[in-house]
Amino acid sequence: MRKYSLGIDIGGTFVDAIVFDRQTGDTRLEKALTTPENPSTGVLRAIDKLAIDLGEVETIVHGTTLGLNAVIERRGAKTGIVTNRGFRDILELGRGDLPPDHMYDLHYQRPEPLVRRRRIAGVPGRITVGGDVEVELDEGAVIESVAALIEEQGIESLAISCLHSYRNPVHEREIEAAVRERFPELSISVSHRVVREHREYERTCTTVIDAYIRPIFERYIDDLRDELESKGFTGMFLIMRSSGGAMTADAAKFRPLDSVLSGPAGGIIGASHLARELDLDQVLSMDFGGTSLDTCVIENGEAGVIHETRLQHMPVLIPAYDIRCIGAGGGSIAWLEEGMLRLGPHSAGADPGPVSYGRGGTQPALTDAALVLGFIDPARFLDGQLPLDSAAAEAALERELSAPLQSDVISTAAGIFSVLIAQTEGAVREITVEQGKDPRDFTIMAFGGAGPLIAPLLALEMGIPSTIVPNVPAVFSAWGMLMTDLATDVSRTLVVEVDDDALPGIKSALESLEGEARQNLAAQGVGDDDQTMLRNLEMRYVGQEHTLKIPVDSDFSRETLRRSFDAMHQERYGHESAQALELVNLRVTGLGQMPKPELHNQRADVRDAGTGASSETRRAYCFKEKRMTDFELVERRSLTPGDRIAGPAIIDEGTSTTVIYTSQSCRVDDFGQLLIETPPVFG
Repeated sequence: MRKYSLGIDIGGTFVDAIVFDRQTGDTRLEKALTTPENPSTGVLRAIDKLAIDLGEVETIVHGTTLGLNAVIERRGAKTGIVTNRGFRDILELGRGDLPPDHMYDLHYQRPEPLVRRRRIAGVPGRITVGGDVEVELDEGAVIESVAALIEEQGIESLAISCLHSYRNPVHEREIEAAVRERFPELSISVSHRVVREHREYERTCTTVIDAYIRPIFERYIDDLRDELESKGFTGMFLIMRSSGGAMTADAAKFRPLDSVLSGPAGGIIGASHLARELDLDQVLSMDFGGTSLDTCVIENGEAGVIHETRLQHMPVLIPAYDIRCIGAGGGSIAWLEEGMLRLGPHSAGADPGPVSYGRGGTQPALTDAALVLGFIDPARFLDGQLPLDSAAAEAALERELSAPLQSDVISTAAGIFSVLIAQTEGAVREITVEQGKDPRDFTIMAFGGAGPLIAPLLALEMGIPSTIVPNVPAVFSAWGMLMTDLATDVSRTLVVEVDDDALPGIKSALESLEGEARQNLAAQGVGDDDQTMLRNLEMRYVGQEHTLKIPVDSDFSRETLRRSFDAMHQERYGHESAQALELVNLRVTGLGQMPKPELHNQRADVRDAGTGASSETRRAYCFKEKRMTDFELVERRSLTPGDRIAGPAIIDEGTSTTVIYTSQSCRVDDFGQLLIETPPVFG
């Protein structure tokens, strides 16, 4: 029996790798710099540093931002579209709304679409809204149009998106078959296979993004798998999905879009698992890495999943965790705008990195500010593998920020942190206060390389009483990937009023989707006994635009649907209505159970509770006292369950630093996790 499971997470600055020994229960982590020019290089370097025999690895679970970065950086495949004649302008027209952060910007210009109009072909053929064929498809026009797109526009990938294909995909199937026969090397994405839901613009955008990333994603997966197999790996290679769960590499090549937001998913899975293990009903996950901060609400051990998100300005109809992301991480650059201090969203990344990396960076980043404030030991950064240059960081802060602001370096560095906390508070309020939730009722779960450094300060500012820093926070997202199951999502639009006559058709459609989900899991090697099905109906009152997602079992009635929907509407919006109910979408999620590491209770192996006291101190900035002061220095590896530490203190574990401020205290729980308590703001 193979003995290892391996989790790999690519971030903006570092690749995190964690190995779990199934026989001993031990975990070990390594980090390597991200290599944007060839992501697999950084992955292989991190794996090599683990020094394990890949022939003994049972499972590799990999989260990647490859597809997301391809869209953001506009370096995907040259893509064309085939649609109905008369609808070539679908991407140019879009929707009339503006992004929330540009709502009042009269000069806002939408970014150019991924596919310009000259690479969009309209062909004769029409399906009605009811799913009937009104005009037969002209296959000759299809071949002629695609030939022109290849020869004149040089397209490498094709998106096929026809009107009302969610009701009847016959024309899309005919187009696909004709194109594959004539142009077998062309990469193709078909809308009814990517997302079988209504809303033509959103469905087309989703299909285009799938086509845009498909060729580079397929090459990456094939190349990485070949490299792993050349090193002896013969186990299961899994890719994280945006809404949690994993899929086999072959399934990911078929549905690359499902992985486009998989970067933060591992951390949310880990946080959800930990919340269930610790019986925490309300948790705010706080994933703070090199380029961004991602936060998500987890209630009763489950993170919220949405079914429409955005990549830049483009809508994407995929299931994904409901995350708020701000472009501020350890590598985020601090800069001035009209005399005001700003942070991010542009980042120094891994190359050149912050000024203190000594790799050619000239603009001060958040890591440089943390170094100047005394939070980071320059000789021990990344476990001593990347020593930092404190003098260079201080000089850059003075030159670029302090001198123009006529301020001292310490005040400037503290100001950078204040800007960060203000941005983070805004993201937290979006998913708590604006949803009728009080953030003070939550526990922060802080991870990522900078999460334990930032989260206690956020708790101090917002009056959030509890913060948890789990074991191995710097690679917690990779650890979370080891807690995942195989998963698949299928959906279908069926707009119908919910009455007794409609119920048989609704149940039949759900059964059909469940059969498709079971087939998808079986194709990935999951037996019937290991499959679990989650069924949801998206409904609304007749006349409404937006829907609510209601979980259902296999046997439901009109009355039970009504009670469930009214109760959720009352909870969400404060009222209910006598209006009839209308179904919009059916959704089924299939889960295939995977073996998972167990939390190791360390209490039985340790001495009596102590204070964790240390004789060493370091000068660092205390935001509670607004000045530099002495912080006690503690090695995390020296702590055992029951130890208590009073702030101000810095707990260093090489790859991450936890900062405990004056008035805060820390306790080590039975699993070795840090529990930080923050007193009420008033009290």
